[in-house]
Amino acid sequence: MRIALGLPVALAALLAAGPALSVTCKDDIAAVERRLNSAGAETVTGKEPPGGPTAAPSDKALDKPPEGKPSDPATQPTKAGVEQARTLLAKAKEQDKAGQETTCQDTMTKVKEAAGALP
Repeated sequence: MRIALGLPVALAALLAAGPALSVTCKDDIAAVERRLNSAGAETVTGKEPPGGPTAAPSDKALDKPPEGKPSDPATQPTKAGVEQARTLLAKAKEQDKAGQETTCQDTMTKVKEAAGALP
């Protein structure tokens, strides 16, 4: 009997906390921006990102990009894709400032697809 009463309460609490557990567009922008300004992106584009490459703030970060290519050819990063991702990222920043969270998240999905699997 206790389980039957506790389950709906637990589900309601989980659903209420759902939005609080999601990543905001601002957080997503910051994470992807670090990727687009990384040494891996520099390897793909052949030029240093504006402001220089960003060092990863993690003890687990790799010193250099891994060798090899992604197993899925559709995720292969290209110079044009990285540049398109940077353009879309600027658009997402504007949407975030305007408070358009859903639109911003949709744009961020396009940013990630355009960037591909950066080394």
